[in-house]
Amino acid sequence: MSGPPVAVVGGGLAGIAAAVALGEAGHRVTLYEARPRLGGATHSFARGDLMVDNGQHVFLRCCTAYRGLLDRIGGARRVRMQDRFDVRVLTPGGREGRLRRAALPGPFHLLPALATYSLLGPGDRMRAVRGSLALARLDPADPRLDLVDLGTWLDGHGQRGPARHAVWELFTVAALNVTADHAALGAAVKVFRTALLGRADAADIGVPAVPLGELHGTAAERAIARRGGRVRLSAKVGAVLPGPALMVDGRRVEASAVVLAVPHEQAARLVPDGAAPGRDRWAGLRSSPIVNVHAVYDRRVTGLPFAAVVGSPVQWIFDKTGVAGLDRGQYLTVSVSAADRWIDLPSARVRAEFDPELRRILPAAASARLTDFFVTRERRATFCQGPGSGALRPGAATRWPGLYLAGAWTDTGWPDTMEGAVRSGLTAARLVRRHLREGAAS
Repeated sequence: MSGPPVAVVGGGLAGIAAAVALGEAGHRVTLYEARPRLGGATHSFARGDLMVDNGQHVFLRCCTAYRGLLDRIGGARRVRMQDRFDVRVLTPGGREGRLRRAALPGPFHLLPALATYSLLGPGDRMRAVRGSLALARLDPADPRLDLVDLGTWLDGHGQRGPARHAVWELFTVAALNVTADHAALGAAVKVFRTALLGRADAADIGVPAVPLGELHGTAAERAIARRGGRVRLSAKVGAVLPGPALMVDGRRVEASAVVLAVPHEQAARLVPDGAAPGRDRWAGLRSSPIVNVHAVYDRRVTGLPFAAVVGSPVQWIFDKTGVAGLDRGQYLTVSVSAADRWIDLPSARVRAEFDPELRRILPAAASARLTDFFVTRERRATFCQGPGSGALRPGAATRWPGLYLAGAWTDTGWPDTMEGAVRSGLTAARLVRRHLREGAAS
């Protein structure tokens, strides 16, 4: 097509999704990424002989846009998907629960699991069932739910004590990266209704079978190139200009349209006030951190591919041995969301707490030797999805024709997840296509 290419700024999942979709539609695309790799918040790095993911990222069967992107970039065979939602829930005291969906239609498929959940007493089990049915009746699109925190709703519906910690917090913290007391009810309802209380297979869990840098980064770069696009790494975009155009490494670059797929703080600096007069509102979205604790043992300490944990600072444990390329022993990653307590602590302090905790949770670890221990931190892993945050999220369109926003922080109707990021990129790509069609017709 004639004219300059579409410029996509940001090489995370939102930018990748936009670039691939535009390439499929026959548009020339140049993707600019300031870092020397694609993948955004989902990347890998080498540590000795290991290939380490910066954090553990999972997806669910209901994440249709993300799974579609994997199909497009050749990653569908590089992930493992459960046949049926099944989560082992461990405790430091040795008790173990299991949440496994039954062969029933949604939303009833998880009720038998709740009714027999061994980490809850009979009364708490029934309260959890009643709470699930009550929450399933709420509409996540109701703007009033954005103003209320999940914790208040749970208290009002008898979801306290063990039921709250072993059910509601278990999934809220992992999905929203905030605790129930700080989570917007609307966002929480979206998670529970879509994943756990919707279609029976919606919550089946998928995990990468290769490092994230391979699954998203190198695969995406090849996919964009196959569609006639170009990727420029280590390219710093300093401004968005009328036209639209960009300042890239100090030089003006013309574009037929621009998709700005960067974190909200960066987007607020790049978008001119005339293009988005309300940018001060979404620039004020706060961030929530995630910390990942990496422990390498000289022998296998668990046979579980992953497990949830309650009653401990350990939240979710993942076996990364095969993905990372470890030949001997076992490599576990502990994913800790809503990690404000841990984000600034030295690694030695983190080890002092998590090493003994893992040995309490996994009995075989008590006699194993740690051969490596390190911590990765994502200070701005997601925006803080608390009460009022939904109203701050902007749409994809701006007041400048040809300039569009993308990112999981935009108004996707989904929480800040990989699915939300991909959906935002697809929305921006649709708007670009419409803009270019209208321009060609005028």
